[in-house]
Amino acid sequence: MSPVLHFFLVAIAILALLGVILEEKIHVNKAKVTLFLGSIAWMLLFLNAAGSPEGEHTREGFAENLGEISSLWIFLMAAMTFVAYLNKKGVVESLVYLILPKSISERSLLFLVGTFCFFFSSLADNITATLVSMTLILSLKMPVEKTLRFCVMAIFAVNSGGVALITGDVTTLMIFLAGKVTIGDLLILSIPAYIAVLFLGILLARPLKGQVQIEGKASAVKPVEIGIGILFLFTIISTIFLNAFYSIPPVLTFLLGLSAMFLIARFFDEDDDREPILEYIRTIEFETLLFFLGILLLVGMLKEIGVLASLGSIYTHVPASIANYLVGLLSATIDNVPLTAALLKTGLEISRGDWLALTYAVGVGGASLVIGSAAGIVAMSKYKELTFMTYLKFLPFLLTAYTLGYGGALLFSGLFLSAT
Repeated sequence: MSPVLHFFLVAIAILALLGVILEEKIHVNKAKVTLFLGSIAWMLLFLNAAGSPEGEHTREGFAENLGEISSLWIFLMAAMTFVAYLNKKGVVESLVYLILPKSISERSLLFLVGTFCFFFSSLADNITATLVSMTLILSLKMPVEKTLRFCVMAIFAVNSGGVALITGDVTTLMIFLAGKVTIGDLLILSIPAYIAVLFLGILLARPLKGQVQIEGKASAVKPVEIGIGILFLFTIISTIFLNAFYSIPPVLTFLLGLSAMFLIARFFDEDDDREPILEYIRTIEFETLLFFLGILLLVGMLKEIGVLASLGSIYTHVPASIANYLVGLLSATIDNVPLTAALLKTGLEISRGDWLALTYAVGVGGASLVIGSAAGIVAMSKYKELTFMTYLKFLPFLLTAYTLGYGGALLFSGLFLSAT
């Protein structure tokens, strides 16, 4: 490969990264930018390799890249279809209002919001968890200062919950699919991650001294909708069990659950011409899926031309425990999906415990800045008073909670993994 082409391909990757960072400024969706540039990059690689011995190597590299992408894509499609159905039917929102009391102290509600966001984001995607929690928070009509504290809690808790299950965060799923951690390993993270959420709640709760009235109410939910909600939970539990004991790929279990959802809807006449059940596939966030596709194409290209070999050099200069912590903070400015994908492609050799700590770091570190995670971006779009600067004043609290959670991840991974 000529140096000019090598330089040009690296420039394409940098341009794509800038497109992600500056999405709000240039008003061009990051999925469109990354998918276009990722496709162009591989096209240039094939044109360069045409008629040369490199051609076969390029075809093998692309096939490997596409195989990794397909597993991630199909799994996310199945999980997001479940969530789209339950969200559209109001099942999740109704459950929240059914559980909450009509009157509750602000401090107690802060911890309840954090707990809900933590556990719900483990099951659903971060964006859905944030949307549901923001709907509740804004319905309380509290003063700006108090509302901001609830928003900060929701963003941090959503990111924290996503690291404990492969259904909760894309980076967690990517690290799992790469074979670096097991589902059993990931469950270990739920303990320190939740402790960090509670600790942040203690820091945020000091000025909260009033009572709030919960005005929302649960809407009527059909038995079939409850049944599909139970099927979703059963699918998640089955995914964990079948992968841990029988090594069945999670994507296969989720496809079985998704097909069962379609059949249940058909059996209970929920599937009709006015609202076909298959339409819920079209309501999922395909922009998110296309963004992942574009990013992973670009990262695969960088691996193909040998650029990623230098990314893991930080791990040769400092211990993995420190490097992982810094990478987590870096994910607050660089999207954690390409960052994680790039690290996985470097062939990084660290222990299982360090991979587990890295999973926590890239999943939660982005919450340090409001622009560092999808949850933060969504929350900003829903509440105009939540800006980069208003969120930044909570940075000491967030860094303290992140550091505590990361330290707990190291401690628990060391205790549990050494015992096994």
